[in-house]
Amino acid sequence: MTRQPTPLAIAAGERSPRVLFDAGKGTLHISGESYPEDAAAFFGPILCALQEQLNEAGPPLQVDLELVYFNSSSAKALMNIFQILESAAARGRQIAINWHYHPDDDTMEEFGQDFAEDFKHADFRVVPRE
Repeated sequence: MTRQPTPLAIAAGERSPRVLFDAGKGTLHISGESYPEDAAAFFGPILCALQEQLNEAGPPLQVDLELVYFNSSSAKALMNIFQILESAAARGRQIAINWHYHPDDDTMEEFGQDFAEDFKHADFRVVPRE
């Protein structure tokens, strides 16, 4: 019998985003603002959980990012997440990433478009919020 992974849930903080990762359902959701004091410490458990789950066979993964602001250290952490996702997609895992942005936020739209350029295997979509 296969053990279902425990979902990872991190409540939004004053400087950190809300994170919900449910590998069993194949969903990762990150939303809010991201400028934690120590981005490596904040994102470390997320990176570990992703790496662990994506090294095994599993369901397709849908990632939804709804960030309204992030700093440069969070951008680096996002790139690390994206590298894990792209590597898993290159190995055959079905990965869909939705970068949600407010239609009036040109900056976040441009960040999404820039991130999308780095993907060859995962499906990265830049999606305006309704």
